[in-house]
Amino acid sequence: MTSQIKTFFLLAALTAIILFLGGMMGGRTGLILAFGLAMFMNVGSYWYSDKIVLSMYKARQLSRNDAPQVFAMVEELSANAGIPAPRLYVVDQDSPNAFATGRNPENAVVAITSGIMRILTPEELRGVIAHEIGHIANHDILIQSVAAVLAGAIMMIANMLQWATLFGFGSSEDDDGPSPLAAIALAIIAPIAASVIQMAISRSREYLADATGARISRDPKALASALYKLDATARNIPMDANPATENMFIINPFSGASMAKWFSTHPSTEDRISRLMEISRNL
Repeated sequence: MTSQIKTFFLLAALTAIILFLGGMMGGRTGLILAFGLAMFMNVGSYWYSDKIVLSMYKARQLSRNDAPQVFAMVEELSANAGIPAPRLYVVDQDSPNAFATGRNPENAVVAITSGIMRILTPEELRGVIAHEIGHIANHDILIQSVAAVLAGAIMMIANMLQWATLFGFGSSEDDDGPSPLAAIALAIIAPIAASVIQMAISRSREYLADATGARISRDPKALASALYKLDATARNIPMDANPATENMFIINPFSGASMAKWFSTHPSTEDRISRLMEISRNL
């Protein structure tokens, strides 16, 4: 299934879930309001998901003078992948991580945290950037960004429903408001629904981005070494991140084992490293 078809189904899923939650919150009136919100979110998530995510993390754009070595890496690897060089942003957080976003390769962004530049060697950082450019070259970035916005919208509306139930809003003479039992059920279901939407990206996209990154960098060992360091460090320095955007990062930004790992959008780091070492042996 192509990224474009997946994006369509994700937008359809967002519309359906928002309409359902709107109906639960306010009956027919809530359904009408939810339809308007769904249309707004559909347009916004398609055209502005990258800006939403960058704003969420207060990312700032870097100039060539800020990081000339990193700019050189981005330009070299983009040329190897046959795509325009993406813009480069930095997120001021100590937790080492990176993500790519944008509507298409012509409007792409690679964002790295300040922490990642401190712990990785230049070779390892080049491997990470190659992975993110792999996502761009494989046309993953739109669906990743849209999924993050959709998951966030579902969580926000479910929270609104819980507050509406708590304070008795949403009912009218001809429409029943949400019952407390329904609100509790949705408080449990909404995070799972958000995780399922993130999983729609498929963990295989991370493997594919690793393989593409290894190909365009010709240095799979550097990416494998970077993944090992990032995974180990992220466990000790979890990122201040929105759970809805988990699928976008090269490494799961949250530390520790939990029930949420059942719905993880990332394959295990050990498996990824093993595959990269196999690529290295073949090279």
